[in-house]
Amino acid sequence: MAADALKVEDATWDIEVMKASELVMVDFWAVWCGPCQMVAPIIEELGKEYAGKMKVRKLNTDENPEVAGRYQVMSIPTILFFKNGQVVEKLIGARPKRQFKEMIDSLLAQPAGSA
Repeated sequence: MAADALKVEDATWDIEVMKASELVMVDFWAVWCGPCQMVAPIIEELGKEYAGKMKVRKLNTDENPEVAGRYQVMSIPTILFFKNGQVVEKLIGARPKRQFKEMIDSLLAQPAGSA
């Protein structure tokens, strides 16, 4: 899965994230951010592993300051989880894959109406 396939921008944010019916995980990152580069392969792996259950998107904060500002993303990487257009969880900083999986599995286990 190419990184471009995961890309979301200010212009596509509403369609890709706000109007999504499934859980959406968004990685807020930048090219110059070392920890962002460390989690990038994990984010891509999760995108493959959870295909069909959850959407995974990446938002470059340098190229898309409007959305990053809207969610007060001050440090990156910041990973936000959205359900029904609402932020339901947030992870800041590089984390091991296991922590991402625990968060995702718990969010997917929740009934659809309990966001």
